[in-house]
Amino acid sequence: MPALWIQNARVIDPASKRDSLGDLFIANGKIAASLSAADKKRAKKIDAKGLIACPGLVDIHVHFREPGQMHKETIETGSRAAAAGGFTSVVCMPNTAPVADSAGTIQLIKDSITRTSCIRVYPTGCITVGMKGQTLAPIGSLKRAGVVAITDDGDCVQSNELMRRAVEYAKMFDLPIMDHCQDHSMTVGAVMNEGIMSTRLGLKGWPHAAEDIIVSRNVILATYTGAHIHMQHISSKNSVEILRRAKARGVSVTAEATPHHIALTDETLATYDTNFKMNPPLRTEDDRIAIIEGLRDGTLDCLATDHAPHTDYEKDKEFDFAPNGILGLETALAVSLDVLVRQSKFKLPYVIDLFTRKAAKIVNLPAGNLAEGAAADICLFDPEEKWTYDAKAGFSKSSNSPWHGKTLTGRVKTTFVEGRIVFENGKIK
Repeated sequence: MPALWIQNARVIDPASKRDSLGDLFIANGKIAASLSAADKKRAKKIDAKGLIACPGLVDIHVHFREPGQMHKETIETGSRAAAAGGFTSVVCMPNTAPVADSAGTIQLIKDSITRTSCIRVYPTGCITVGMKGQTLAPIGSLKRAGVVAITDDGDCVQSNELMRRAVEYAKMFDLPIMDHCQDHSMTVGAVMNEGIMSTRLGLKGWPHAAEDIIVSRNVILATYTGAHIHMQHISSKNSVEILRRAKARGVSVTAEATPHHIALTDETLATYDTNFKMNPPLRTEDDRIAIIEGLRDGTLDCLATDHAPHTDYEKDKEFDFAPNGILGLETALAVSLDVLVRQSKFKLPYVIDLFTRKAAKIVNLPAGNLAEGAAADICLFDPEEKWTYDAKAGFSKSSNSPWHGKTLTGRVKTTFVEGRIVFENGKIK
């Protein structure tokens, strides 16, 4: 592989606190301090004037649907959507068919990653057998098979005693445990946030207390066991405050927010558009602001998309019967730049940190920095370019996005994985 020389970029690497105009050098797929005079002559040169060069983005919460639901997404199509969004490392959830609760299924997923993925994809394993919340999955076997975390995402372990044992085993095997926080007894038949809008629309409401109770449970278990518990897609202002107080006491908990929960509220459901239906649901403006402030002060540790593809015919149903979930990978950076940098006045390096170093740290991924010798996983983007997102022409197999047809600002131009261009100017390489 010839050496690469990215010139004239604004290089932002939060891990090393670098934010300066300059060059990046890549040799043998690794970040290099410089190149020899001879290598500079032979190197492929990329003029990145006006662009940001940062570590490849990291998403620790995606659904690639393989095996068993490949009519919605595959590892191949999901990885292409990720590359188009500037992501070079993603962590896929285990709610496939069959669910990823055995070493055999993990190996099947890893084989498909090796054959078809254009980026780095890391599997997770289930907390419980069949994701049924009744019996612990073989956590040690899953660790040996190569999972980076365990989770029943898409569901939530309801038994406090079973969750306690899961947390203890996860700690024993040095695995983060990631939890989808939802008390099922409070959400039966619920399809949107409980409040004024649900009453106005005549839809069954989903109280934020259903999330708050499980977040509190997990804080107690993390305190009791000393284990690390990561809370997924936080949506409630009360949950943010619970986590803020827990972190102030030194409890080993982390949490993520999604671009859609910082950008949208339940007001968007006024037309019953199922592309705004998700789990947890979009909540109020107060909740949205609280999540943003949680990201600002470090209560919430990273951004993650919860990329959840569904086919048009699945989403094109009465609101009560349509599945939860939206696409997120191709729009995440632009949406987050708009909400956090332009509207909320976050510093750009801090937002990049939420998508890179901080996300990678939660599940111990070798990603998220541009240190000398690190893999040359790089995202080049134009923070000011305006573009119209066409979900039907995107790289995902599905098109269920609330941003379809919307004009966004900030566009990924080139994505590199280990020094190899995998996406450039709208095309997968």
